[in-house]
Amino acid sequence: MTGFVPAPEPDWLRDLEQRAHETPMVTGLPEAAGSASAVLMLFGQDELGGQDVVLTERSATLRKHAGQVSFPGGRADPGDVSAADTALREAHEEIGLDREGVRVVGVLPALPLSVTGFRVTPIAAWWERPSPIGVVDTAEVARVERVPLAQLVDPANRFSAVVPGREYVAPAFEVNGLYVWGFTAILLDATLRLAGMELPWDRSDRRPVPSRYLQGG
Repeated sequence: MTGFVPAPEPDWLRDLEQRAHETPMVTGLPEAAGSASAVLMLFGQDELGGQDVVLTERSATLRKHAGQVSFPGGRADPGDVSAADTALREAHEEIGLDREGVRVVGVLPALPLSVTGFRVTPIAAWWERPSPIGVVDTAEVARVERVPLAQLVDPANRFSAVVPGREYVAPAFEVNGLYVWGFTAILLDATLRLAGMELPWDRSDRRPVPSRYLQGG
């Protein structure tokens, strides 16, 4: 775009990789040792001058994680040259992302995804030149949203998710009609904390995860 000047990435995002490797992002998890995969944590500038992040809602017909909110991403292919390449390729396939407008800022420590056994590497990236995105394959993705970080930080949108009958208590969010829990919420929670954006929220507010998200794992 002629005359377009990309917004520089915020300081907190520039420093995120270093902080994530200096301080454990998430505690109490086993070592990540499964199949390699990657997710794209794509941050950009929102309409109010703050930042937002791209999230997807998975198709309700999927066998695993049906209807759940996630970052674009997936399993590494033999042709991928890096975890960042995996994340960007998957984002293109899932939401039509033009990777040319994206700048990878950091490769965060790999984390285990308990249900699938994947070893997931989060890729932090800045959307220098935003392009149209949306659902490419309805069999995989039902919805794509750019969620303002201000909404994720808001204590009114935060609570602890619990799974009845299991020893599961973890951060969760409800924003823009999205119920964000599990791996995605844990990663967002860690990111907000490491970025210094987290505000005090009521961790004693415990809400059971809706049963529709627990079917099929």
